[in-house]
Amino acid sequence: MSIVKQGISYGFVGVVQIGVDWLTFIGLTQLGILTGPANITGRIVGAVLGFWLNGRFTFAGDDARPLRPKHAMRFMVSWSLTTLLSTGAVMLAAHMDGLHMAWVVKPLADLTLAAIGFAASKYWIYK
Repeated sequence: MSIVKQGISYGFVGVVQIGVDWLTFIGLTQLGILTGPANITGRIVGAVLGFWLNGRFTFAGDDARPLRPKHAMRFMVSWSLTTLLSTGAVMLAAHMDGLHMAWVVKPLADLTLAAIGFAASKYWIYK
């Protein structure tokens, strides 16, 4: 699959993934869960969906190879690093300007981190 098609597919999966993550985050924070744990939980829910969709469709290649444990381990390393950055951003936003600002910052931070995720996925995670 060409890099343009992969980019479009990654973008589509990313919109779905960030939406699920963000709605989970908002729901949990409305229930009184602190922003840090709520962000991590939302990212876990989104990550499970995104890992499978990207591995199955976006980066599967022409031979549609199955996902392997090495793919999952690489994904976890990349996901952990971007989750630390995302969680720091939403916690800082909540601390500085309240919960509603954290709700606004979260998808913006995650969209920014998605570019890093695309490069990591294409050239390392799903190889």
